[in-house]
Amino acid sequence: MATEAFEDIVADFEFLDEWEDRYRYVIDKGRAMEPLDDALKVPATKVDGCASQVWLHPRIEDGRFGFDGDSDAMIVRGLIAVLRALYNDLPVSQVGQVDAQAELARLGLNDHLSAQRSNGVRAMIERIRLVASEAA
Repeated sequence: MATEAFEDIVADFEFLDEWEDRYRYVIDKGRAMEPLDDALKVPATKVDGCASQVWLHPRIEDGRFGFDGDSDAMIVRGLIAVLRALYNDLPVSQVGQVDAQAELARLGLNDHLSAQRSNGVRAMIERIRLVASEAA
């Protein structure tokens, strides 16, 4: 159960044979994101458990989930962009049904992220799921 935006990333990854190219692709996705307004970089939006600074600002509009995010690390900004593709615009009730680890495994991310980065991704996913469950 993935969004069209996430399926586009999966398709793009299929054309990139080398992990270094995929890594650059993820970084480019992060660079393309609008930065999060500094006023939203507050303790309430900060994600604990990440090696770098990470902020996620969720929003619910017309029963659909979305979030914006930012990080001080370019690869993490890219991972936020990937998670946005996975979750943004889903009905709030479906956010908890997404098997994020399985979806990210389709990209091979599990095999190429450091333990700290993997823990950070899990922390971001937990925050997304928590916010969506509270809103549902």
